[in-house]
Amino acid sequence: MRILLLLVFQLAGEIFIFAKPAIAIPVIPNFKQGTLTSHTETTSKVTETIVSEDFATGFEYSASGTNIAPDGNINPIAETTVNGWTSLGQRPNWSIVNQGQPFQFVESLHGPGLSNRTTIQRVTEISSVTDTVSTFSE
Repeated sequence: MRILLLLVFQLAGEIFIFAKPAIAIPVIPNFKQGTLTSHTETTSKVTETIVSEDFATGFEYSASGTNIAPDGNINPIAETTVNGWTSLGQRPNWSIVNQGQPFQFVESLHGPGLSNRTTIQRVTEISSVTDTVSTFSE
């Protein structure tokens, strides 16, 4: 690439102009080979708390067994108390069918409200190490 360089100056009222071509020289790196290394370490810590709650919305009554029988209605009757709470008013009465014979009886009652709560707490740590080497030559 050639560029014309002009030089203008004034001396004692006279103007002098000089022109000289200028030549650009390309830049050439002065190295022939090299290595670029990079080391990166990343660490993160995640803390989680998971809470699961199960609620029952009413009463759950169950009864089972052998050599037993109810003496009336099997479904219990729910009653509302004075302060607005619902309770199980009357549950069935059970009796042994064949007196003197073996029998088995299981009865359970679960009221409304929180029936199960599961809490899981965990901490996860993640580490990452990256090493990079780049080699170049002319």
